[in-house]
Amino acid sequence: MKPFALIALPLMLAGCGSAETPDAAEKAKPTAMVRVASAVTGARSDSVVAYGTTEAGPSADHAIVAPAEAIVARVAAPTGTAVAAGQAIVVLRPSPGSRTALARAASDVQVADAAYARALRLRSDGLIANADVETAKAAAATAHSTQTNLGLSGNGTTLRAPVAGTVAGLTANPGDQLAAGAVIASIVGRGDLRARIGVDPAVALRIRPGMAIAIQAMNGGASVTVPVVGVDPQVDATTRLASVFVRVPPAAGLSAGQPVRATLSIGATTTGIAVPYAALLDDGGRTYVFVVRGGVASRVAVVTGNGGGDTVQILKGINPGDRVVIEGGTALDDGMKVRVQ
Repeated sequence: MKPFALIALPLMLAGCGSAETPDAAEKAKPTAMVRVASAVTGARSDSVVAYGTTEAGPSADHAIVAPAEAIVARVAAPTGTAVAAGQAIVVLRPSPGSRTALARAASDVQVADAAYARALRLRSDGLIANADVETAKAAAATAHSTQTNLGLSGNGTTLRAPVAGTVAGLTANPGDQLAAGAVIASIVGRGDLRARIGVDPAVALRIRPGMAIAIQAMNGGASVTVPVVGVDPQVDATTRLASVFVRVPPAAGLSAGQPVRATLSIGATTTGIAVPYAALLDDGGRTYVFVVRGGVASRVAVVTGNGGGDTVQILKGINPGDRVVIEGGTALDDGMKVRVQ
């Protein structure tokens, strides 16, 4: 019996020494570090943020076209240059093919003029009828017209701005050969500028002409509110977006080809509780947030409403003033202790 008692006594003492008190167990629970934000009451509308680019309006884009096959000799006003009506844009010289055509046209003019002069002399001598003179006159006029329509001279041709505006789309460089009829650049007239905004096709169905839309340059600046003038539901093959058009007033200070940010309200304004989007978490399609009370994070299911900017409306689940976790929530479990940064 004595050996058994000697062995049992240390075991009993060891068991007594390893038992944890309730306070120690509580202190051993993991604690997470989180950031929180307060749920607030406010008005929210169903708004859409989209992006686009300014472009010339239908009546403001004036093309500069190569009148014949030619070579770029000099670019006088590159893209982005503000020009006055009549200002030089680009200087062209004939290509080898155009030089041959010019020489042929000049020769045809010389021959036709000589034939017409001869017909006039013969008529004065009574040797030919008036009809023959008129035929020679018409042939000379055709030869001159052909030469003029070539649109080039052997010494070079300067193409000028038809209206005051801004040069756009000029990509040709000195030495480039251009085909007859090729668009060299365009002059975007002042006072007729629009913006093409790309939106989701489903959103495009809810937009109507006359709706107000706020636009501003992507690099900052003041926002200007303008009405929608048209909606094209046709989906762009590259962006997979439909297009919304707005007219850009001169006071906006924008130029053609400038990227813009647009904000459009497409739903009624409602009042409710709002929290940052960062607070929302998802579990198989069920949206929830963590609410911190007394140093403990509780998981709360919520129903969301309209969104706008960086916040979203909460229709059900939390109350104004509740502190929701906006950073560190993915590492939390329901009932976990937290420390707020």
